[in-house]
Amino acid sequence: MPLFPNTPVEKMTEPYHRRWWALLVLCLSLLIVVMANTSLIVAAPDMTKDLGLSSSDLQWVIDGYTVPYAALMLVLGAIGDKYSRRGALVLGLLIFAGGSVMGGLVDETNLVITARAIMGVGAAVVMPATLSLLVAVFPRAERAKAITAWSATSGLAIAAGPLAAGWLLENHAWGSTFLMNVPLAVLGVVGALLLVPPSKAEGMGRIDYVGGLLSIMSVGCLVYATIEGPHFGWGVGPITAAVVAGVGLLAFVAWELKHPNPMLDARKFTERPFGGSMMAVLFFFFGTFGSIYYSTQFLQFVLGYNALETGIRLLPLAGAVFLGAAVTGKLAPKLGVKIVVGTGMVIGTAGVFLLTQIESGSTYTDFLAPLLLLGFAIGLSLSPATDTIMGSFPESELGVGGGANDTALELGASLGIAILGSLLATSYKDKLTDLVGGHLPGEAMDTAKDSVGGGIAVAEQVAKNPQGGAEQAQTLLGAVHESFAHAIAHTSLVGGIIMAAGTLIVIAVLPGRKHTAKQSDAEAAPATEKQTETVDAG
Repeated sequence: MPLFPNTPVEKMTEPYHRRWWALLVLCLSLLIVVMANTSLIVAAPDMTKDLGLSSSDLQWVIDGYTVPYAALMLVLGAIGDKYSRRGALVLGLLIFAGGSVMGGLVDETNLVITARAIMGVGAAVVMPATLSLLVAVFPRAERAKAITAWSATSGLAIAAGPLAAGWLLENHAWGSTFLMNVPLAVLGVVGALLLVPPSKAEGMGRIDYVGGLLSIMSVGCLVYATIEGPHFGWGVGPITAAVVAGVGLLAFVAWELKHPNPMLDARKFTERPFGGSMMAVLFFFFGTFGSIYYSTQFLQFVLGYNALETGIRLLPLAGAVFLGAAVTGKLAPKLGVKIVVGTGMVIGTAGVFLLTQIESGSTYTDFLAPLLLLGFAIGLSLSPATDTIMGSFPESELGVGGGANDTALELGASLGIAILGSLLATSYKDKLTDLVGGHLPGEAMDTAKDSVGGGIAVAEQVAKNPQGGAEQAQTLLGAVHESFAHAIAHTSLVGGIIMAAGTLIVIAVLPGRKHTAKQSDAEAAPATEKQTETVDAG
């Protein structure tokens, strides 16, 4: 048996015998790129102090990763389809590792943002490659189980990122949260070469680079406008980006409809299984990432947990994801995608609405039920939604399918953090102004209103005043906590309403079980006896 798998999976007459080991590599690769986003949530306070980050700087340290990540996935997925899916995975991990090394060693804001952007490019290569390889390697009979493991890994990464970063920050500087990615990426590269078979699309035509460029322009500008506008005002830059995104999207749809070999056939969005599942993925990550974004801030700034303690308290979310994933493996085949995904969205929406009960005296216990509901909802619904999306694409477009799924995921997370984060900041600022307006000097008040961290920093400065400073600081600190709790409750109400509306749309769009069963039968019909039976050659 050769050390490296050389036979392309498309030419194998039996299922690849190391496919479950290959899945482990794919899940590790996914874990790395998702952790890169979630680990920064708890590292942000240390980075802010060390680099002197403004709100805008911090936002772009976070989203310097997000913009290229979201914008490039569709195109890079197609390139992986044509030339080499395994090669794309390896190259993406190497780019990601390079950006991580840079981010861990530099100490200047713009260089950190650049490093994050390089990591985002690597992630945009890795993410669609993991899904396309998974679908190529596993026979249809096992694919849902494999995608369930892939989806559960996303939930694990949401909690594992803050936990690993928090553990490192106990004894190391924030740069360690970048450098921890490097050995994992190297392990992923070695695993990919040893365990993942080569794969590429057979008979794929020329890549539609015009459509690819239009998708990059439209998605990139949409994410930029979504991030910049709500947080820092709709000036010339965000408005221009929004207009370019709209024009680019229209041009993309027009081009794809007439192109003989489109990057992504726009007609797919009129197919109810595909369109409904894409919206489900988007809304799930909108609610989840938005809620986690401000919940972790409350745990750190209001309840006073350090980075490690915050990471530990996110573990129930990961456990709930695994529980939901275990349940969906049994329910989805029996009840169908519409019922399972719809139920998951209802549960996730309930989790967001529970956060409307947060107040200044709330404890971690008040966050536990929302985290459990959000985690269970992701585990229950993400896998069947992703399986439906990937099942909508032929073998020659698996990378594009993975790119489409992952773009919906990343766009939802970006919208959640940007829109709900902006609403949170505005609500906090207004409430704090009502409570302490006129009692602080202008510059101190501006700092306090900028963020909950700024409010706490001002209170610490006030406490140093020997003439009644301690009492004034305590009053200000109470106002900051009350304002932030009020902001969370108000933001969660709006987020819950958006999630509820999305739930109704998804339930209306997704077809019933009868339609899904017919589609599955049609897909299975061309399969040979060898392809549908599970044969382990190892």
